Amino acid sequence: MKLPRTIPSLSSSHFLHTFRNESSVIESAQKESQFLDAVKRIVRGKRSWEIALSRDLVSRRLKPTHVESILIGALDEPKLGLRFFNFLGLHRGFDHSTASFCILIHALVKANLFWPASSLLQTLLLRGLNPSEAFHALYSCYEKCKLSSSSSSSFDLLIQHYVRSRRGLDGVLVFRMMTKAGLRPEVRTLSALLHGLVHCRQYGLAMEVFEEMINVGVRPDVYIYSGVVHSLCELKDLSRAREMIVRMEVSGCVLSIVPYNVLINGLCKKHKVWEAVEVKNSLSRMELKPDVVTYCTLVQGLCKVQEFEVGLETMDEMLRLSFSPSESAVSILVKGLRKRGMIEQALNLVKRIAESDVSPNLYVYNALLDLLCKCGKFDEAELVFDRMGKIGLYPNVVTYSVLIDMFCRRGKLDTALSFLGKMIDSGLKPTVYPYNSLINGHCKFGDITAAENIMAEMINKKLEPTVVTYTSLMGGYCSKGKTHNALRLYHEMTGKGIAPSIYTFTTLISGLFRGGLIRDAVKLFNEMGEWNIKPNGVTYNVMIEGYCEEGDMAKAFVLQSEMIEKGIAPDTYTYRSLIHGLCLTGRASEAKEFVDGLHKENHELNEICYTTLLQGFCREGRLEEALSVCHEMVQRGVDLDLVCYGVLIDGSLKHKDRKMFLRLLKEMHGKGLKPDDVIYTSMIDAKSKTGDFEEAFGIWDLMINEGCVPNEVTYTAVINGLCKAGFVNEAEILRSKMLPGNSVPNQVTYGCFLDILTKGDGDMQRAVELHDAILEGLLANTATYNMLIRGFCRQGRMNEASELLKKMTGNGVSPDCITYTTLIHEFCMKNDVKKAIELWNSMMERGLRPDRVAYNTIIHGCCVLGEMEKAIELRNEMLRKGLKPNSKTCGTTSLNDSRSKS
Repeated sequence: MKLPRTIPSLSSSHFLHTFRNESSVIESAQKESQFLDAVKRIVRGKRSWEIALSRDLVSRRLKPTHVESILIGALDEPKLGLRFFNFLGLHRGFDHSTASFCILIHALVKANLFWPASSLLQTLLLRGLNPSEAFHALYSCYEKCKLSSSSSSSFDLLIQHYVRSRRGLDGVLVFRMMTKAGLRPEVRTLSALLHGLVHCRQYGLAMEVFEEMINVGVRPDVYIYSGVVHSLCELKDLSRAREMIVRMEVSGCVLSIVPYNVLINGLCKKHKVWEAVEVKNSLSRMELKPDVVTYCTLVQGLCKVQEFEVGLETMDEMLRLSFSPSESAVSILVKGLRKRGMIEQALNLVKRIAESDVSPNLYVYNALLDLLCKCGKFDEAELVFDRMGKIGLYPNVVTYSVLIDMFCRRGKLDTALSFLGKMIDSGLKPTVYPYNSLINGHCKFGDITAAENIMAEMINKKLEPTVVTYTSLMGGYCSKGKTHNALRLYHEMTGKGIAPSIYTFTTLISGLFRGGLIRDAVKLFNEMGEWNIKPNGVTYNVMIEGYCEEGDMAKAFVLQSEMIEKGIAPDTYTYRSLIHGLCLTGRASEAKEFVDGLHKENHELNEICYTTLLQGFCREGRLEEALSVCHEMVQRGVDLDLVCYGVLIDGSLKHKDRKMFLRLLKEMHGKGLKPDDVIYTSMIDAKSKTGDFEEAFGIWDLMINEGCVPNEVTYTAVINGLCKAGFVNEAEILRSKMLPGNSVPNQVTYGCFLDILTKGDGDMQRAVELHDAILEGLLANTATYNMLIRGFCRQGRMNEASELLKKMTGNGVSPDCITYTTLIHEFCMKNDVKKAIELWNSMMERGLRPDRVAYNTIIHGCCVLGEMEKAIELRNEMLRKGLKPNSKTCGTTSLNDSRSKS
């Protein structure tokens, strides 16, 4: 049963109040309408907005809803609406609503005024609207304005904005909201969206968007297909990528080369280069022609699979079609041809590119310059540089860097510096590369001070030194024996966070071994792992050579086994070092067995390996066995060259085997070989050492008549003989003739004079003066210091001798075992065993390996002064290291050892 509805009674007062309120609302609405009409008349009228729309009026009366209404009324006059919108915002500080923005964007897009619409949209989005809020605001106004589906381009603008801002996911969100609302973006917008996703590596999402496009009836264009093929290639789904190409071909869309190039690139990346070639060959079927991108992609793909010959053919085909190849395609092909040993083909290619009808390209000329320099064709490189200027190509930073590097490698350091000046004068800002070349060049040619100054200049120009900079300077220090400076630089570099390279470690390890700092070298070798750097063949060779030079063959062979275990094949350099090490320790027979074993295992040895073995037999006076090795060399296909004959002749002269000497000269003559400067120098040296100067100078004259110019080694050999025979003045006269003859005295030359001045009573004042001159000329080394220390020790001037030890390290020259042994011997003679042991400990701390003489010296000193416990400890240590004590050491320690036991 329904209950009757009760109607409340209205009192007269309540009725009047309600009536008045309604009347007030109506009156207010009428006033609002009248105000809005008035503003519309002002907007469309000729009255000045500056006067009619006063600040007071706008701030007190004008509301966002008024503006929205006016903008809707001006949909067909978007320029008027935009002027009104901007006037209020710019001149009256009016805070527009989101709806006003959206209405005006729709109006501008409807009139194809896309640029101001896009600008307005960007301003709106700066308010912090998320994609959903932005879409719904636009869609609400789209409905309010009663726009047709053909006027939905405002939503396209929103997607395009997100794509440009690399916010592809937001673009996808808008696309999906559009499709739900029954709106469809334009094809070009969807193409931009898909490519935006590809650029952001959102390949899977790009494929989802593609399928959604198809589902809402979009007909993809060729650019959309290009993006889809790209995505599938990146997803490693090459079969679907090829299917997509077929789908595109049957879809009826206008085709272009782009998607085919994308597929070719994808196939090349997966090393399916022959399938890529098939795609290129099939283009004519679709009436398409390959373009420069097609060819360059194929060239790079072919080079990656080592098909350099086919790559060259493809490049030739491209040049015949007058295409200009890309820098990367030329670089990879030229580099590949050079590594394959096809130097001439590489040079001809770059020349053809430079001389082709294609416009002269600075990159191509730079590549040609670089290749010529790397092939050692420096004169031709200079001609190419001259030609560049004639055809109007101005050098850039790369050009100057290549040229500076070239001049540095040739030793033309002044020219290199002048080109750096030209580079700066032309307004180009040098990079670190030309400075690295200059530093490396000066270090290579021995001017370390100049290299240091260039590095300082580089830092002043705010260029940060690289690992190459530091490594070059370290190599320079090591070549001068200044290993402590090199180590200081290494710690400075790593302290700055610059990681060392394999070349840094190899350079330093080599320098440390040469400086006798074995412990430091081994420590550095072990440190490589901390930097995640694995030793390569060169590093192992340097380590093996270092141990061989020290006579520690056990460790050398351990390292050889280690490198084989790590998959690094020993080479002739490895074998040469091991042969040399065995021969150096008096084990020539073992070296011969080692060589025979290598031959049986089919390892090819070169002339240098066999020459090293010959030196070993000759050093031991086993000349007939050396000749036997020569016969085996020839049987194994290794020819006897001048170096081999030089070693044999030197051996025959040293061991005074005149019969063999004459036989070797006759054999050389029979083969049409003439002695070179090395052989003549050996002959002169042998005669000088026996004091037969008449015969020595006779050979000297013969040497000159045969066209061989005496060098600093030849001069030094005679000077050494004259000094030892007491003809110091004659030696000085000969030295004075060196400079006019373009031979510069070296450390050994000066060492001959130092040796005489520091022997016996000697003339230490003249010796110090000469050494100061040597030091000033950067020729001082460990040997020259050792002679000076020996001289002071012989005169009992131990304070001066000890001071020299400090000075040599201060000057970056590393003391060796001989330095310490000389001082230890003298302190033992003066009964100062404490000081002798201090020096011994210092030598050990430096990582120096004491030899047999050093051990015998310190042990004998300890025995004489009653330090028997220390003497026995050192003798046992000596025996453990495989060093044999001499009879005096052995007898003294054995006697005291037996006494202590009894």
